[in-house]
Amino acid sequence: MSSETQILTFLKRRGAQATAAIARHLKITLPGTRKHLGALTKARLVSFIDERRGVGRPRRLWQLTEEAQARFPDGHDVMTVELIEAIREGFGEWGLARTIALRESQTQNRYETALARCRNLRSRLQRLAELRSKEGYMAEYQALSDGTFLLVENHCPIRTAARRCEGLCRSELAIFRRLLAAEAVIEREEHLLAGTRRCAYRIRPLMANPR
Repeated sequence: MSSETQILTFLKRRGAQATAAIARHLKITLPGTRKHLGALTKARLVSFIDERRGVGRPRRLWQLTEEAQARFPDGHDVMTVELIEAIREGFGEWGLARTIALRESQTQNRYETALARCRNLRSRLQRLAELRSKEGYMAEYQALSDGTFLLVENHCPIRTAARRCEGLCRSELAIFRRLLAAEAVIEREEHLLAGTRRCAYRIRPLMANPR
């Protein structure tokens, strides 16, 4: 993977970052990092904002542009949208809802099989993040200091389809809730379709010790 591709992936996963943070991640010098950022800026794949914090020079943060989003897979979005519209036209909203419900059931069954041997909440979240990453969501989970977890999806390969059919997003949250219902309460805290850069789910264990 080239340094410039690594930068794009890092910004996709972590959001806006300072030059120094990018250099540390790539393990290269600041001048080298600035050279790569210059090339990416010229290609219209990154842009920057200057963040002011009190007195002194503002901190420059680098972020992905809309053009950069095309570098990440979108799950055959044109065909998916066409299928959604065909189902809606041919069978109405009821038919579309039934189709989503069937997909939801199949997905949940597949996840349940994959998580069956996991022994605790932490291992289930790790496995779920792995499954979602394989599907293109660039997912990861984070254990927080307050005892809760975050399941983060840095990319949405069905974003275009989800904009045309919000039931897809509701379905995915419902799957997560059922998968972990015996161990945790789950809420979506960030939603890409609401304007955030990612989707993030807060997982609150029902037991004091989720290990």
